[in-house]
Amino acid sequence: MEPSLHRLRLLHELERRGTVTAVATALDYTVSAVSQQLALLEREAGTPLFERRGRGLVLTEAGLLLAGHARTILAAVEDAGHAMESARSGGATTLTAGVWASVATALLPAGLTILGRDHPEISVRTRELAPEDTTGAVRDGSLDLSFVLDYSSYPMARVPDLVRVPIAVESLHAVVPTGSIRADEVSLPDLAGAPWVIAHPRSHFGRAVRIACREAGFDPEVKHEAGEQSTALALVAAGLGVTVASDLGLVPTPEGVDILPLVEAPTRTVSIAFRERDTRRRPLQAFVDAVAEGAAHLGLTPAA
Repeated sequence: MEPSLHRLRLLHELERRGTVTAVATALDYTVSAVSQQLALLEREAGTPLFERRGRGLVLTEAGLLLAGHARTILAAVEDAGHAMESARSGGATTLTAGVWASVATALLPAGLTILGRDHPEISVRTRELAPEDTTGAVRDGSLDLSFVLDYSSYPMARVPDLVRVPIAVESLHAVVPTGSIRADEVSLPDLAGAPWVIAHPRSHFGRAVRIACREAGFDPEVKHEAGEQSTALALVAAGLGVTVASDLGLVPTPEGVDILPLVEAPTRTVSIAFRERDTRRRPLQAFVDAVAEGAAHLGLTPAA
């Protein structure tokens, strides 16, 4: 049996994602194309690899055994590619990074400018994902690295096999309609009676803000849910409520809002996550160093 790497990758993805539909969506294939390739792999194996349960496929004992070998083979192929990457002198390398809106607006451009200056042989592709989805994409190899967040009120769970390098610490600020509060600074309880504009509680940011408010003694009255900080700021500028925003989320700041320091403000740490096995990849380390320098240029507080 000499299965192709392509079909082994599909088997690995099926084991990880659970359904043919999920594999097709993740890899941008049609469901029928994935099904045909898996059926061909089963014929090559000469033994049942799958059994149908309801409308889905479940790996048999032989399927699980081959999937385990697929993980080992695919990892070895990837390691060989990284070894050749390291052996090349001045060779071009492309990294794929996971980002979200506030990072892509300010921190990423600053970091890529520095990376292009110091390492023009390294190019970077980006994919915009929700912060909650980025670590999974790094772990399965869809991304080389990703920006991730930890809030002081709600740390993100650590993911096995991933390394996080802290880049900067952001403060959270109160954002209110212009002239609505006559003070140089406020505390979260000062905003308890106002309508709020924050992200959905399923999002990491939305959950962290709600936890911080509850720790301050109140549940915010959420009138508008907005996933992006830029959208929340626009709604505040229209007089529809108050919100909190991070340093990066304030770029750019629309007219019609006042930015007020928060007393005992929650913070969030911006880190870059990558697989532990990739720690020695020089292009990846160059990217991390460039983004850290970019964060310093933006005046963000260095991470401890």
